[in-house]
Amino acid sequence: MKSFIEVSAESHFPIQNLPYGVFNTKENGQPSVGVAIGDYVVDLAILEAKGFFKHCLNTNISVFQQSVLNPFMELGHKAWHGVRQTLQTLLSADEPTLRDDAELRGQVLIPRDEVKLHLPIKIGDYTDFYASKEHATNIGVMFRGKENALMPNWTHLPVGYHGRASSVVLSGKKVRRPLGQLKAPEKPPVFAPCRQLDFELEVGCFIGTGNKLGEPIPVDDAEKHVFGMVLVNDWSARDIQSWEYQPLGPFLAKNFSTSISPWVVPMEALEPFRVNGPTQDPKPLAYLDQKGPGSFDIQLEVHLRSQRMNQPKRISASNYRYLYWSIAQQIAHHTIGGCDLHTGDLLASGTISGSEKSSRGSLMELTWRGAEPIALNDEEQRQWLEDGDELIMTGWCQGNGYRIGFGEVSGVIEPALEIEQALGTKSKATVI
Repeated sequence: MKSFIEVSAESHFPIQNLPYGVFNTKENGQPSVGVAIGDYVVDLAILEAKGFFKHCLNTNISVFQQSVLNPFMELGHKAWHGVRQTLQTLLSADEPTLRDDAELRGQVLIPRDEVKLHLPIKIGDYTDFYASKEHATNIGVMFRGKENALMPNWTHLPVGYHGRASSVVLSGKKVRRPLGQLKAPEKPPVFAPCRQLDFELEVGCFIGTGNKLGEPIPVDDAEKHVFGMVLVNDWSARDIQSWEYQPLGPFLAKNFSTSISPWVVPMEALEPFRVNGPTQDPKPLAYLDQKGPGSFDIQLEVHLRSQRMNQPKRISASNYRYLYWSIAQQIAHHTIGGCDLHTGDLLASGTISGSEKSSRGSLMELTWRGAEPIALNDEEQRQWLEDGDELIMTGWCQGNGYRIGFGEVSGVIEPALEIEQALGTKSKATVI
């Protein structure tokens, strides 16, 4: 499949991908839905207004002249498939409708460097899983030793916790170092800026169509409910987390910021890269026993750039296929008790780590809780993230002469608020 739009082999956005996003331009401040292809964004609102999607959108409202993807996602798999097929036909090198109409091309094809991207989905709920066995083992060894690295339940169910949807932000938004309670051994807790700020390399999926309260989603039907996937960086304050997490799990250490990439890669684009995940032993219970391959061969990288570096340095290379628990199993477990998922809910994978040190998906693991700093250059090393550091994650599936990519998710660390300001004794925080 080839497009009349020139797309390099290294581009993340060939015609085989067509990820969805929300954008506006300087000329038009009204956000609308688009797809990325090569160095362009296709304005779907204009194509919709001209009737190109009438045959596949069974609705009376405009789903693409919107500031979020939710109205389109609610229509379900048949509509998603129909729009994708229509777009691939319109953008094909063999189809003259758009290729030979200069006026229409000028209206709907916008250079990507001329658009402003927005958070693409209204996120109602956010659940973060703990689906990498290597990551869970590494963390367990640090805190409990090799013999008790994994908790007894870990290989029997997808462990997760409910996160904070309001602090999920778009790639590029700066991340303020959080304040909180820190506790050193044999000392009382103190209130101070986080000193062990970390990243977590994750991939998230968005629920397109949900389920009714009390009606679980079967594991082999679960992926039909998934609209697409994004990169996720679940920023973590490890020192705050170590003091607060017992007995109910993460709280302030995880709720200050979670960054996602702006382009949502549709599940159909990932289908050619479906693979088996790790062997599951013991065999999952019947409601988690997925038939067929449940993972994807998505190459993942993490890059870090300090304020003194011109170019970022790759500090980790991992792969989505390392995850022990699949998306379908996560959804089946999430809903088995009757929990209802809704359009726009975000489910993140948890940190993705491989068996090699270079494939670990957090500084917690890469530096072994700060004991083994990593070198950035001849003058700098890192145990934890420092103010001014930029953290960049990227990911793609490698095809034959093309890539299905996610773009990037990035963030720069800002200094913490002054304690006096946080306490309200210096200047009042803005009340929203």
